[in-house]
Amino acid sequence: MRLGVMFDRALPPESLIPFCRHLDAAEVDDVWVVEDLGWTGSVSSAATALAVTERLRVGIGIAPAPLRNPALLAMEFGNLARLHPHRLAAGIGHGVQDWMRQVGALPSSPLALLEETVVTVRALLRGETVTLQGRAVHLDGVSLVHPPAVPPPVLAGVVRPRSLELSGRVAQGTILPEGVGDAQIGEARKLIGGGDHELVVFTHLYIGEDAATVASLAADSAEFLRVDPGEVVMATGSPEAAADQVRSLWEAGADTVVVRPFGPDPLPQVDLLLAELH
Repeated sequence: MRLGVMFDRALPPESLIPFCRHLDAAEVDDVWVVEDLGWTGSVSSAATALAVTERLRVGIGIAPAPLRNPALLAMEFGNLARLHPHRLAAGIGHGVQDWMRQVGALPSSPLALLEETVVTVRALLRGETVTLQGRAVHLDGVSLVHPPAVPPPVLAGVVRPRSLELSGRVAQGTILPEGVGDAQIGEARKLIGGGDHELVVFTHLYIGEDAATVASLAADSAEFLRVDPGEVVMATGSPEAAADQVRSLWEAGADTVVVRPFGPDPLPQVDLLLAELH
């Protein structure tokens, strides 16, 4: 079981360096960076996080396939994997459809694009020469000059049933978004199938008693997941309650739980959680 911490998109980008250094000295396994429209780029954030830490795995959660040509993704992932072996987890997803529409990158078939992107990126990272005339991806004799000796795992950030089945077929792991709980983790495991497949679960972390904050976090996740806010699962309340919720996600089948601490000063909340978990 692994524990990760997300660098929230609302935090100033320059605070990523002290954030990562703090976690590198703490009892966590991962730090995860994001790529959301208008906030920050995930590859530059991951490169920064890797450069200023010594042991943490850095997860990209997630690079939207419609914004990233698979050859470019493989070049970026391969470069990071060579510079920092065994320390990168590369997440790729559909991207938020409204955001993809805003930038003129909405694919005609999100499922085909994600599958062909994941398959192609993994092949390029293995050092293969790829020619593909797919529904969404078109490559002609492309290969990496400097493929990594150990390719980083490629995970799919997905949530709907058909996408979860796709992830189980072609990816090495699956990333589930904030708000999912035990039942959704169980269903995801069934759709993904067996085998050596890492399940990463994001969850909001808020140690405090402000009901308005809890309600706001729940509402955001509920809208994305298309569920009632009462069904949203989060690590909130006291440090003991938050730690119990993290343990519950592990027990339900999550290999890695990544907490997303709320607020402008997130690290004290992480430290309180760690004190309860260890």
